[in-house]
Amino acid sequence: MAPQIRTGRQAPDFTLTDHEERQVQLSELRGRRVVVYFYPKAFTPGCTTEACDFRDNLASLEALGATVLGISGDDPATLRRFAEEHQLSYRLLSDPDSATARAWGAWGEKTVDGQTVVGPLRSTFVIERDGTVSSAEHNVRAEGHVADLRGRLAG
Repeated sequence: MAPQIRTGRQAPDFTLTDHEERQVQLSELRGRRVVVYFYPKAFTPGCTTEACDFRDNLASLEALGATVLGISGDDPATLRRFAEEHQLSYRLLSDPDSATARAWGAWGEKTVDGQTVVGPLRSTFVIERDGTVSSAEHNVRAEGHVADLRGRLAG
């Protein structure tokens, strides 16, 4: 299992391609609070629920100063279809080799249909304006964790 990101440390930088074929570099977002969430695969039930939960709470997250980035191993074309179909107005980033997920500790063992597999772990991070991690949640549930996150950001 990859080492997990800890709070109080600098977030590892990344440069990934988004669903509109634009490069996104985390360090270029310094000065903003950023929510980075990793999800296993576009169009799956849990990932769709989570993505739509972020969509439905986006205005309140942005009002709290947060920019939302979703990351999966899907290619940009798949992410574009996912964003269009579910009207996702935040950036979805492609991590095709899972290097970013591994670097952030959003990769490891999980149980799927009763079998243990290694793959992406649903994880959510809050990066403060100075680039430090203020919240790191691993193996979150698809439902409900966005409301918890919103409450912590407001607190």
